[in-house]
Amino acid sequence: MSTRDLLIEVGTEELPPKALSNLSLAFQNEFENRLRSASLAYEKTEIFASPRRLALKVFALAESQDDISIERFGPAVQAAFDAEGKPTKAALGFATSCGVDVSGLQQKNDGKLEKLFYASTQAGAPCAELIPELLQQSLAALPIPKRMRWGASREEFVRPVHWLVLLFGDEVIPARLFELDAANQTHGHRFHHPQAIHLQSADDYPALLHSTGWVEPSFSARRERIKTMVLDQASVKNAQIELDDELLDEVTALVEWPVVLMGNFDPAYLQVPKEALISSLKKHQKCFHLLDNQGQLLPHFITISNIESEDPHQVIKGNEKVIGPRLADAAFFFQQDLNRPLNSHLDTLKRVIFQNELGSVYDKVSRIENLAVFLAGEFDAEPALCQRAAQLCKCDLLSNMVGEFAELQGTMGRYYAEHDKEHPEVAQAIQEHYLPRFSGDALPDSMTGTILALADRIDTITGLFGIGQPPSGSKDPFALRRAALGILRILLEKQLPLDLLSCIQQSISAFAELPEQAGLEQRIMDFIFERLRTYFSEQGVDTRSFQAVDAVRPNLPVLFEHRVKAVSHFAKLPQAQSLAAANKRVANILAKLDSVPTAEVDQTLLNEDAELALYDAFTNVLTITTPLIKDRQFQQALEHMATLQKPLEQFFDTVMVNVDDLSVRQNRQSLLSSVRELFLQIADISYLQAS
Repeated sequence: MSTRDLLIEVGTEELPPKALSNLSLAFQNEFENRLRSASLAYEKTEIFASPRRLALKVFALAESQDDISIERFGPAVQAAFDAEGKPTKAALGFATSCGVDVSGLQQKNDGKLEKLFYASTQAGAPCAELIPELLQQSLAALPIPKRMRWGASREEFVRPVHWLVLLFGDEVIPARLFELDAANQTHGHRFHHPQAIHLQSADDYPALLHSTGWVEPSFSARRERIKTMVLDQASVKNAQIELDDELLDEVTALVEWPVVLMGNFDPAYLQVPKEALISSLKKHQKCFHLLDNQGQLLPHFITISNIESEDPHQVIKGNEKVIGPRLADAAFFFQQDLNRPLNSHLDTLKRVIFQNELGSVYDKVSRIENLAVFLAGEFDAEPALCQRAAQLCKCDLLSNMVGEFAELQGTMGRYYAEHDKEHPEVAQAIQEHYLPRFSGDALPDSMTGTILALADRIDTITGLFGIGQPPSGSKDPFALRRAALGILRILLEKQLPLDLLSCIQQSISAFAELPEQAGLEQRIMDFIFERLRTYFSEQGVDTRSFQAVDAVRPNLPVLFEHRVKAVSHFAKLPQAQSLAAANKRVANILAKLDSVPTAEVDQTLLNEDAELALYDAFTNVLTITTPLIKDRQFQQALEHMATLQKPLEQFFDTVMVNVDDLSVRQNRQSLLSSVRELFLQIADISYLQAS
């Protein structure tokens, strides 16, 4: 089948930079899905995105759909014609549904009966006829929170649309979208080449746009070019540079022809905490900062311009002129904040609402303080330091600097606490209690910071669940899922033996009233341990191994981890499936009993070789594994339990449990129950049975 390349370009006003990459990927996915749904074959696609365009190139797109063979069986021949050979209503109805007369039908055996049969070939529709509708559907499906209208048009899009390119090979596909007729004319850089650029065919794109139009339309190529040029500029100053991916994506979305320039700012501003200066450079001016080999901020910045100026020095001076007042603002905020002690903000937190039903931030701080002191006792930490850090941990929210740069909460609190001569670990904990902020982020280093990070997150989860506002679907306004994962990462990666249930109970007790208190502990535990499933899944732990441990869930996540690793190892042993099946069988037997069997097995009632062998093997394994389980050597314990495979198999092969003799029957039930309880000290391995 003949193929051609298809080019689609939607030219717009400047697109929102933080959304550009996602919009482009969504456009690609939506259009590819519709091509597949329409049975239009293609080789691959390539996306292009710049501030003024979304474009997609489809390589080797089929010129039409494949022909479709249609085959349908109708009524049996016997029912299709009457005694005189005339077609019945059944035959006429089938013929009408196929769009032919009865004479146009065949007769064919379907393997059982001779029936009326219709066969035809439906020619595939030309690609050019389908593309406009597929394009319109794809653009309408883009994730655009708020669409715009422009002029007198009723059309809507993320930004006003100014041109539309729709080229199939060298042919313009007739289409009208956004009250524009599709054409073969694109437009170059707004300043360097604002004139229209004529495209002879889809093959001209993107090379012609790059060579003539001063536009690098590929988002990924433009991003890589900026990254390389920024690193080269940094090397000129022998400086280190932290390439923030978000900032790199944003500046890539702001320019079509990137030019990298380096400027300077007054070294006097280096007296301000570097985090504040960096935030100002990134947030307001979209600039990259430079560091020396010791990680200290240098008085230089790198900016990305969208024009290749004949006098780049003037562009640099313009940026320096704008950056100066921004840094001066940061210096002013910092100096103003230093004029009052950090703890002077504590009482004012009473006027800052954390959540309507959960009170003020001051109320939250009081609860964090209570829980932090409790955790200090659990971890043998210094209660006074934990209490003081809890009191101050939210005070910087009312500082001028955090009011301007919300991302500096905690960081500025540390600086202000250090200025106030607070204990170094208290200052450190104020910053660390926000860690980890995202997946893969660092954890708190200090014990006080660790305790504060746990207390803050547990209080938030407890409070929101307690008023009936857990996450639902994709909605999680208080980031409770991230908070739960943060708790688990801290406990597991630091190997902290915290009884999570007792901690949640302590947290609940700090609230004056929680309307959803019934069953609250269990709901919170289930929520946190569900995040644990995700955590282990990302580490390659099999779902069955997780379920086996979760069935006998320990309250300590670190203990859960030790067990799940041991079960994962056990699941690979040759005895695992047989023992899983045996445990399942035992569980089914015990589930039918009216009462739980006694824990004691009467050895005098064991009269068959197989049950005696099982009892001896069980008592031997019990003796060996008891100290191993106590020392949390679960893997070794399960390896010893694996030796019970053959005795259990022989027992089930030769021994009848439900005999008439009540005492013997109950004794055998007790033996099986004891074997099962042995495994349940670690996990319910019946979950390992392959389905």
